Amino acid sequence: MWRNRVEIRPRVPVATFAFSYGRAKTRAMTFEDYIALAIFVLLWAGFTWASDGRRNFKRVSLNRLMNEHRARWIRNSLNRDLKMIDTQIIAGLQAGTAFFASTTIFALGGCFALLGATDQVQMIFNDLPQIFRSGRTGFELKVGGLTCLFGYSFFKFGWSYRLFNYCSILMGGIPMMADMNRDRQAAERAAERAIRMNTLAAKHFNAGLRAMFLSIGYLGWFISPYIFVVLTAFVIFVLTRRQFYSEARTALIENA
Repeated sequence: MWRNRVEIRPRVPVATFAFSYGRAKTRAMTFEDYIALAIFVLLWAGFTWASDGRRNFKRVSLNRLMNEHRARWIRNSLNRDLKMIDTQIIAGLQAGTAFFASTTIFALGGCFALLGATDQVQMIFNDLPQIFRSGRTGFELKVGGLTCLFGYSFFKFGWSYRLFNYCSILMGGIPMMADMNRDRQAAERAAERAIRMNTLAAKHFNAGLRAMFLSIGYLGWFISPYIFVVLTAFVIFVLTRRQFYSEARTALIENA
């Protein structure tokens, strides 16, 4: 009686076993991922160091030239009583900053939505050829990094908006021409404070915009660390050309 007894075990689908085995073999991050991330950070830091407008290179950057023109604009406001021109310029700068801050909010929402659709994305990636599959944990880590990138941009844009607001207040404190003639040095000090605040606001705005541009290169990491490096290098190349070799830079150089 016992010989005829057959033990019945639950059958495991082959596809489920293969998927589980594949996940067990994949690692969250590979050595190539760490190298690509290090290159990304180094390129970002190097470009920031070279283009923030504080380095005295033989070839002046676009940011440095714009800082000089910002100073010229605010110093020129000492010679006119009509300040509506200055307030309109400040309002335009604030509007552009607010637009990019709102854009990063939508990008952050998209990142959190992507975290909720990890399984669907993994299924799509598994059907694509030449994909470096890092598993669910690796994908979530990469999305988390992208979220941090957009979060950094948002805080930079938000702080830049606040600094432009401070700048508008300092612009309002610049004395009129009649008062300036009585105390020229006080008026110039007020203008210099507004210049420093405006330049600082532009610095944070450029930092947020730079992070948004580099997020394009970061997207290549979801495909391959090699594509990640290539896209990041391409973005840095484009940004470097705009800073040091663009027509916009040529237009700002006197006697060019």
